[in-house]
Amino acid sequence: MKRMILTLAAASLVTAPVLAKGCIKGAAVGGVAGHFVGKGHAVAGAAIGCVVGHHRAKVAAKKQAAAEKAQAKH
Repeated sequence: MKRMILTLAAASLVTAPVLAKGCIKGAAVGGVAGHFVGKGHAVAGAAIGCVVGHHRAKVAAKKQAAAEKAQAKH
């Protein structure tokens, strides 16, 4: 099961690197946090961390684009 999840995660990073922005950092943080929570939670933590990291990167990119657009108007 663990091998299958890791294979799918690696395949998704290879096939869609643009969509993985923020995922690797979030997965690392989530994996470590899940490891400290208890046995078997590292993979779940990494998966959730990937989703959260991607979301945060998307929000940051949107804010940066809005700031650049506002600066271009002035």
